[in-house]
Amino acid sequence: MLPGPIRVAEAFQKQAGFLLYHASITASETLLGFVLGVLAGSLLAVTMWLYPMVRQGLMPVILVTQSLPVFAIAPILVLWLGFGLASKVVMAVLVIFFAVTSTFFDGLRRADEGLADLARLYRLSRWKELYYFRIPAGLPALASGIRIAAVFAPIGAIVGEWVGAKGGLAFIMLQSNARMQTDVMFAALILLAIMVLLLRFVVDHLTRFLVPWQVED
Repeated sequence: MLPGPIRVAEAFQKQAGFLLYHASITASETLLGFVLGVLAGSLLAVTMWLYPMVRQGLMPVILVTQSLPVFAIAPILVLWLGFGLASKVVMAVLVIFFAVTSTFFDGLRRADEGLADLARLYRLSRWKELYYFRIPAGLPALASGIRIAAVFAPIGAIVGEWVGAKGGLAFIMLQSNARMQTDVMFAALILLAIMVLLLRFVVDHLTRFLVPWQVED
């Protein structure tokens, strides 16, 4: 039932083009979902800090969407958006945007109180306060949220593919499992793991440019 490493390597050698093609589909879904999720989460965090009334209205909705199991949401998205790219991208966005929103919002809210007092003393508007010190103070927290999102973005794409897709690594896993081709299924799993590691590696280096003053251990 469980293939050895040699069988998995042979499966990858024989079907390299097929596996890489479907890996490119999952990678495109993951990258689009990751970028859109980070942008949506960042904008939502800024909006929630700027407008407390918006925060009070949106927070319950956000918490409800995060409490629902992803496998319960995925079939609905597939029905609405079809078996193509859109449903997988939206699924990846839903999986990661809360992590980005919550971490960045906490960073904006927990800026230096001395600077906040100084802003009130000079009667700065909330927009200027946000520009001059809130966003710089919140960038390390945003970087942490982005690193978390890099790990979870592929999960959203894979779950979407698992429910219904025309291609992708999860599509291969389902087909291979039905045909008892465990060596091909493990090859797809290894490709997915490599993709996650590469995305996290790239994000780790990019976030260092985002917060160059933060000391890395």
